[in-house]
Amino acid sequence: MPHPSPLKILLAMAFVVGCWAYSPTGIHIGLQAYDPGHLALLRFLLASLFMVLIAAFKGIRLPHWRDVPLLFALGFFAVSLHHVALNIGQQSVSAGASSVLAQSSPLFSTLLARFLFKDRVSAWRWGCVLLGFVGVVIVVSGDKGLGAIDVHALLILLAAVSWSVYFALQKHHARRYDGFSLACYAVWSGTLMLLIYLPGLSDAVINAPRRVQWAVLALGVFPSALAYLAWGFVLKHVDLSRATMTLYLIPPTAMGIASIGLGERPTLQVLVGSVVVLISVLALNLERRVGVIRAAGV
Repeated sequence: MPHPSPLKILLAMAFVVGCWAYSPTGIHIGLQAYDPGHLALLRFLLASLFMVLIAAFKGIRLPHWRDVPLLFALGFFAVSLHHVALNIGQQSVSAGASSVLAQSSPLFSTLLARFLFKDRVSAWRWGCVLLGFVGVVIVVSGDKGLGAIDVHALLILLAAVSWSVYFALQKHHARRYDGFSLACYAVWSGTLMLLIYLPGLSDAVINAPRRVQWAVLALGVFPSALAYLAWGFVLKHVDLSRATMTLYLIPPTAMGIASIGLGERPTLQVLVGSVVVLISVLALNLERRVGVIRAAGV
């Protein structure tokens, strides 16, 4: 197949950023009529249905029975735990601050690499982790004040940890599947586990305002399904380290969407903390990229 034009790749990147940046605002709107568990389940019921339709046309690799526990683990960390914790956390954390805290997952990935997988971690990476957590404290204190820090902000960080575990498991154990198949199985297995929130969901759907219904529908279709397909397309044609650089556009884009959709205005302290967190994560990825370049030159 011919290589797609640079414009098509850029449009796919912009689509991914826009979809994932919309998620915090969509969650805030959804929480106006749904509790966190109902919102997570409804969002991924929609995403699961959408991905079934795509898989019927695109095709999907069938799982091996021995991989079923792994696929459910991926679904638990990527969907069930991540999104329930995120929804509960966003009940009292602004959409802008939430988007920054969620992007701190590479910091936790470094800790997992050291303490779970016993990888060597350089002094540079330890410094990046420390700087990143300083930025996290600045963001949280600037959003609600240090005295107002509670379990909600910590749950946003738990969601970031959960996302880090998902990527670690994917990297170390799930190389037999293409990206689309893996995303489908993670979404479907995570949705099955979210069925514990099924009681009362139908009443919540019936009573929810139309604005909330549209917001949740957008959550299910765009950030939870189409964005994964677009991201897979990007990764096929762009180096991973370069592609991930575009993800640093998510927090400022999320803040812009929240300012329009929710009327949020981030404080100067939140903006400063956001810059600190993103610099630390960017520095982590730059160190990895330099290491790859040096290894290739040996």
